[in-house]
Amino acid sequence: MQLNRFFSGPGLFLLLFCSLCVEAEVKEVNAMVGSDVELRCVYPRRSHFSLDDLYVYWQIVDEAKTVVTYYLPSANESSTIHVSNSYKNRAHLSPDLMKEGDFSLHLQNVTPQDTQEFKCLVFRMSTVLGKALEEVVRLRVAANFSTPVISTSGSSDPGQERTFTCMSKNGYPEPNLYWINRTDNTLIDETLQNNTVYLNELGLYDVVSTLRIPWTPHVDVICCVENVALHQNITSISRADSFTGSMNTERPQEIHREATKVLFYVLAALLAVVVVIFIIVLYRCRRRPCQSYTGPRAVQLELTGLVTEDNELSAYVL
Repeated sequence: MQLNRFFSGPGLFLLLFCSLCVEAEVKEVNAMVGSDVELRCVYPRRSHFSLDDLYVYWQIVDEAKTVVTYYLPSANESSTIHVSNSYKNRAHLSPDLMKEGDFSLHLQNVTPQDTQEFKCLVFRMSTVLGKALEEVVRLRVAANFSTPVISTSGSSDPGQERTFTCMSKNGYPEPNLYWINRTDNTLIDETLQNNTVYLNELGLYDVVSTLRIPWTPHVDVICCVENVALHQNITSISRADSFTGSMNTERPQEIHREATKVLFYVLAALLAVVVVIFIIVLYRCRRRPCQSYTGPRAVQLELTGLVTEDNELSAYVL
């Protein structure tokens, strides 16, 4: 009972302060928003631990030393794993695994706010509260941005200004956005664009960029959204000509090309079937000569010819 007071009062603060004297090597873990992740903290040597001998503590490495969860031995409480309100129902320790030396933190439904450094501290009462294990895990959280949507506006008259707007949503962390001139694949001057990045209600980033360039016929531009954490670039292409100011991306053209290919393959297959059938019929006719029916007149002529031959033969005999 006295130990519990020590770890829940100033003694706990003193213990954690002393633990900061030696910094542990930082390990990095990546996770997607909404996924589950394990932050490993495992005793390096195979050993069995008694739960009554353990004090396990997980905190965030920040100025406030935010508590995530901790374990204190207690004979009076049914549950000795405590979780802070901000991580309630998301942060879990396994008593069964702790007996085997695995003090890993299981974090569910990862959010962008979980992009933190987490510290694991394990003490043993049998060694006069000597530190048995310390690990620091840096969690990097990411989310895919949506495919950029490009729209165009402005006058189609030569010499006038053309405006392109690119929008992408629900990504993390904060993105980089570039405009590329597809004609020569060069980056468009950043002074011609205006980027706005903001956090939405989900804690994810939305980005909107406006590009203004002088009108030229058949200009192609690419909007590229870069997610540094995922090493990922998502692009869309828009074409503006002298007749339209609406969005025009490559996706409809790609669908049209795919449909044309499918139609071509179907027609080619049908033609191949017809050729095979024709070859089979021709082959059979060559092996067995085909006789065609020319009607009852031909039969009558054949019978007449036979009668004439019989009369000539009788006259010759006589």
